[in-house]
Amino acid sequence: MQSEQDAYDQVAYPCFAYPDTHPDRLAVMAMLHGLNPAPVERCRVLEIGCNEATNLIPMAYAIPGSEFVGFDVAGEPIARGQRRIRELGLTNLRIFQADLMEVDETLGCFDYIIAHGLYAWVPEAVQDRLLQVCRLLLAPDGIAFVSYNALPGGHLRNLVREILLLGGAAGSDPAESVAQAMEFLQFVIEAQKPGDPFRALLERQAKKMAGRDAHAIYHDEMGRVNRPVSFSEFVRHAGTHGLQYVSDATLPFPNDPCFKPEQTSVAEELAAGDRIAQEQVFDVIRMRMFRETLLCHADRTVSPQVDVEAFLRLRFGSEVESVTGEGGDSRVYTQPGGLQMKSQHAVTVRLMETLVEAWPRSIPFAELEERLMGYGVVFDGDFYAQLLRLVIARFVRLSSWQAPVSSEIAKRPRASLTCRLETATGEHVATLLHSSLRLEDSRVRDFLALLDGTRDRAELLAALKERYPHMQEAELSERIEPNLRMLHRSGVLLAEDFR
Repeated sequence: MQSEQDAYDQVAYPCFAYPDTHPDRLAVMAMLHGLNPAPVERCRVLEIGCNEATNLIPMAYAIPGSEFVGFDVAGEPIARGQRRIRELGLTNLRIFQADLMEVDETLGCFDYIIAHGLYAWVPEAVQDRLLQVCRLLLAPDGIAFVSYNALPGGHLRNLVREILLLGGAAGSDPAESVAQAMEFLQFVIEAQKPGDPFRALLERQAKKMAGRDAHAIYHDEMGRVNRPVSFSEFVRHAGTHGLQYVSDATLPFPNDPCFKPEQTSVAEELAAGDRIAQEQVFDVIRMRMFRETLLCHADRTVSPQVDVEAFLRLRFGSEVESVTGEGGDSRVYTQPGGLQMKSQHAVTVRLMETLVEAWPRSIPFAELEERLMGYGVVFDGDFYAQLLRLVIARFVRLSSWQAPVSSEIAKRPRASLTCRLETATGEHVATLLHSSLRLEDSRVRDFLALLDGTRDRAELLAALKERYPHMQEAELSERIEPNLRMLHRSGVLLAEDFR
């Protein structure tokens, strides 16, 4: 794997916190399918191909009672990650340079194993070793996360890949090579007649890549290896190593074919009762390009359907904004991405208002039940069905662990140290909820860097005045509370009792 090492040493891959890989997300999905994963606050996590540990570092910071290990074949990213780990003083995270082909059981067992963006970009022998290592190092009740480019949608990405490779200048600067490749792709697009299906297909793919980092395109679309695989073939491969399919890393979205009776009936007929075959039929309907698959040991009993009884062991939250609807007899709930839901249903409104008020903290089911029963809410089949619908629609968020976020904005607010350090290196910070928060305004990043728990509002204003002497005090002052509220609801501010 020397060439892979050289590629990532020479060209840094832009990396962020990946929410779907967090052990809390993995634990929730496992529990929903009848498994008993290790508690997030006391677990061991391994990331294979961890780059500079941008994904592991915020996990280790927020979950001090768990142990995190990562390795990567490229030495330069590991060195950068080790410097950041020392800067943060993290003692529960270790990363090192290693070749996957040489890793063995001396690392011990892990409750959660992450292999994000690796399987489809390595030769077959390394793919085989990846799954072998997952089987070897996975604890008896462990969960492995493996993401990969999937078929049939991967055929479309490979078509674009071939055009990019033809247009990119071999041996030139990576950014220049990508720029030339994208120019050639645009040339091919414009060579087709308006309305041509081939042109429409290429335009759609080009639009998806337009906002991406050139270095990501260099490694992903233009990398040395890109081997998309069908879901059924991946599951078969995992099965040869004693691993079985649990679920995707997230529940399907409401518009997914699996929720449409006319498409479900066709998939069921073609699959003849085979769960894997049915998923493969859905992937054809979806024209699926990418998958995040969870695996466990083959001797565990997995529930094919979501088991709502798992709700009893989970926590609930909602990051939506709530406002009164027109006429005052309804509530309108808006997700961060803009999707809205309007409801006059008394139980739904009471549930949502309870969760919105508590956010960014989550509420255990037992506490939620106690609160809602005081309003006459009946926990019957209809309630659980509605709760599941809200979860699928992303208006309610499930967790098995309470992130160390503040319940309210303190007199002297303190942001996580990981966030404060990240403000110096880019626009993205990893929240305590393991989401990636983009802060385009440098003034907001500067404000966040000041939140070390030593300054009250007046002291924050004084620090801002010193940093921005050309700005009016009133303008600086009026942004303090909105910024604090935004950072609080984003999960950046720490609970006062944390460390």
